[in-house]
Amino acid sequence: MEFRRIHDLPPYVFATVDQLKRELRRQGRDVIDLGFGNPDIPSPDVAVEKLAEAALRPVNHRYSASRGLPNLRAAICERYASHFGVELDPEIHAVSTIGAKEGLAHLLWVLAGPGDTVVVPSPAYPIHLVAPRLAGATVIHALIEGDEMLGAIEAAVHAAEPSPRAVIVSFPHNPTTQCATPEIMQRLVDLAREREFILIHDFAYADIAFDGHEPPSILAAEGALDCAVELYSMTKSFSMAGWRMGFCLGRPDVVAALAKLKSYLDYGTFQPIQIAAIVALREAPDYPIEVNEIYLGRRDALIGGLARAGWDVEPPRGTMFVWAPIPEEHAHLGSLEFALKLAREADVAVSPGVGFGDGGDGHVRFALVENEERIRQATRNIRRLLGAPHHVGAPSDADPT
Repeated sequence: MEFRRIHDLPPYVFATVDQLKRELRRQGRDVIDLGFGNPDIPSPDVAVEKLAEAALRPVNHRYSASRGLPNLRAAICERYASHFGVELDPEIHAVSTIGAKEGLAHLLWVLAGPGDTVVVPSPAYPIHLVAPRLAGATVIHALIEGDEMLGAIEAAVHAAEPSPRAVIVSFPHNPTTQCATPEIMQRLVDLAREREFILIHDFAYADIAFDGHEPPSILAAEGALDCAVELYSMTKSFSMAGWRMGFCLGRPDVVAALAKLKSYLDYGTFQPIQIAAIVALREAPDYPIEVNEIYLGRRDALIGGLARAGWDVEPPRGTMFVWAPIPEEHAHLGSLEFALKLAREADVAVSPGVGFGDGGDGHVRFALVENEERIRQATRNIRRLLGAPHHVGAPSDADPT
């Protein structure tokens, strides 16, 4: 039988590494999984307690509102005002989504279709490349060269035929970890207004940033509410991945179109989760700071350990990932074979860069989803694989890594 929409989706190469990891673990190998970006940090206690309390009330087991509870939309708008300096009206600027991936996929359904083009920087988080295709649109890859993402986007927008209906961006960026300044956000908004496309900003790592970087909301740029929407998720900021609590915020008619579509597709996230999310936003607003400190410690443990292995990688200023160029002596393998080599010979699972689309094959991605001790063990294993002596300029071997 021929199925619609899925037949031309790219192979999910991450599954190849995951399958090998499972096989090695069945053999008794202690494989340290730094591949799948699945947060391991607990959700806020106050949210968990509220979830349990709300779940005991039968009234909360009924259908909820697909747009999200009014107090939930009010709470996310309060956070935008206090943390990003953006004033939003919860009645016209916000709709809740069942996680950011669901929101993005359905957003593309209302924005694009056959004959339309959508520009996406590449490499990219896979759903950014897949969602437009599922909507029937053609994806125009803005191939990222080094740190020059903005220029790649501008060039792709001007070259696209027909002119793009939408452009998808994300800062801090997964997988490359590139960050944006308010000036870059303003240039993107100006471009969107000039070329009359909808600018979609996936703000998944809004609160995960280091070394003084403060990720700006695209909605803080002048004129953004005329052309932009932003996807905010509680997955990383509040470490609530399995709760599937996200939001689409911004241009009113786009938000309304998504809300109308969702009214036919779902009844919103389980209501106790929405209630607990309100409590998290209002009573634990600084929890992302605690989460951020944990990721910072893990980042530094990984970067330091890789340096001792002779593998120099620039520390990311945002996200819960490290995007690492493959060491020169192994570059000929490509990212998938190198990732399999790390699993087989160092008991470390990582994500191959080729899984993130064009331009990703020269890298692998580490996810900071193990504690610092386990990360140090992973880098010791990698050091043995690479056969590197103590690297000049790296921290002393007296360090526990």
